[in-house]
Amino acid sequence: MASLAGLSWRGLDTGNPKTGTEGEKMPQDPNLGGERERVSEDQVGASTQTMSAQDERTWSVIAHLSVLLALIGLMPFGALLVWLLYKDRSRKVRFHALQALWYQVAWIVIFIVYALVTVVLSIVTLGIGAIVLVPLGFVLAIVPLAHGCYAAYKVSQGVEYRYPYIADRIEGPRGVA
Repeated sequence: MASLAGLSWRGLDTGNPKTGTEGEKMPQDPNLGGERERVSEDQVGASTQTMSAQDERTWSVIAHLSVLLALIGLMPFGALLVWLLYKDRSRKVRFHALQALWYQVAWIVIFIVYALVTVVLSIVTLGIGAIVLVPLGFVLAIVPLAHGCYAAYKVSQGVEYRYPYIADRIEGPRGVA
């Protein structure tokens, strides 16, 4: 049985094995048959690319500003996307994106509970509760938008901004190793 080592796309290759059929040099692997670089268990799922400090700051700001997606009904998805894409590249971006994500999820839960309470109180008070609670709900909706923008501003200034209560649940209190 003939060996397939000498075959090329154009038929049999009778030339030098280090050159192609038309005489050009073929690229050689400098580590041919050698041992590959070892990857530690910590690096198996991690991306090999790291981020510059400016990129970390930019993506952290974007994670906080993703709260503005609430204006079109997509509130937690921007922070979730930043977290999914950059969680393995930077601890800082991972922290800020996860913090922004849980902050937004918490506000969604607050709004759902507020809506249920508004409906129940409106039924019990025969609609009088709605006169007060519905406009108050619109004012309440401004809070996460303003707070997310404030957090983005602080991060853009180089401050490690932490949302109250949520940051401690993600990373632990400051000063705890």
